[in-house]
Amino acid sequence: MTPVLRTERLEFLPYRPEHEDVFVALLRDEEVCRWMGQDLVPEPEIRALFRAILTEVYPQRRFDVWGLWLAGDYVGHAEVKPTGNVDGHELVTALAPGYWGRGLGGEAVRGLLRHAAENLGLSEAYGMVGAENTASLAMCRRLGFREVRDVVGDDGSVTKLVVISTKDPSAPADPGTAESGVRPAVTAAAGHPGDPGGRGGSGGPGGGPGAGAPAPAPAPAPGGTVAAVAADAGAAGGAGSGVPAARAEDPV
Repeated sequence: MTPVLRTERLEFLPYRPEHEDVFVALLRDEEVCRWMGQDLVPEPEIRALFRAILTEVYPQRRFDVWGLWLAGDYVGHAEVKPTGNVDGHELVTALAPGYWGRGLGGEAVRGLLRHAAENLGLSEAYGMVGAENTASLAMCRRLGFREVRDVVGDDGSVTKLVVISTKDPSAPADPGTAESGVRPAVTAAAGHPGDPGGRGGSGGPGGGPGAGAPAPAPAPAPGGTVAAVAADAGAAGGAGSGVPAARAEDPV
């Protein structure tokens, strides 16, 4: 069962039926989609994706996925899931534009890293970031991610596969201590936010390493970002699959 997580400011809550509209609004936001490297997905497909989270992802325990909440307000999305790019897991996060630049992206990623280590027993986590997303790449470096290789898409686009140790000494022991940072823009390495199938690829919340099992319903293309900062780092999801993809100028 996906647990409730908390950092200094954020609550990671499993989705409930009444959260559908805020989930759809996040994944229909043009800025969020742009930094995820995705086109806007038709609303009916996003709603089908959300319902699949409730009816398939949670009941079948495919992977952990949450809504991110700040003082009672929905601010983004997060996931930890098997990635299709490597033999490992990716962290995914996406923040609503109104909450960029507050360090929430870095805080969300650290919270996911703690969950990956303490609850899932993972020693490392992956992510994907668009090569042109310099802010997100800078955030990844500050968090302690290192680049593994470039992944070139069929359209010639380049995303960078990054990895971090869940015990990385550069990350504070308490994920909630990050007060400043890039806008959350983490992604999963492939797939779409909440994608039950998690196909891996250029990430987005729900997808990615972003993704991994057959998806019963059409999934939006928003890609997740590595490890879980697809939103705060400047944009939700960031181009690429599975890595923080943000633009925030604030230090993490």
